[in-house]
Amino acid sequence: MLRQATQRLDIATQGRGLIAFTDSVRNWLHGEHFTTGLLTVFCRHTSASLLIQENADPDVCRDLIRFFDVIAPEDETRYIHRAEGPDDMPAHIRSALTATQLSIPIVEGRLVLGTWQGLYLFEHRRAPHRREIVLHVIGE
Repeated sequence: MLRQATQRLDIATQGRGLIAFTDSVRNWLHGEHFTTGLLTVFCRHTSASLLIQENADPDVCRDLIRFFDVIAPEDETRYIHRAEGPDDMPAHIRSALTATQLSIPIVEGRLVLGTWQGLYLFEHRRAPHRREIVLHVIGE
């Protein structure tokens, strides 16, 4: 019989960067006792996003941050929207180019992630924030 469960994760950021949260999701999912299903991970913000990314070499995260600095630079002359400072519109662009929702299958009670894949919150703002991630699983 299909059933559902939800959870909210609060993640404190230290400013721009990628924060791994795979273990938090795995721990919660383990306690819910699903065998098969589909997990939706949703970020409730417009200046942060979600990634499934390499979790073995931290240079990958550093390179991603540098790449996004190039394609969405903090340059006040480029943007009209600057309501919350020079990093505001670049953060929205970075969020639009990534994802605010991920879907991950669950098989034999585990997330079906690749060997080197991990879940990351991608904070696009320079200042620390508290970000809310909503988890929703449906399955058996």
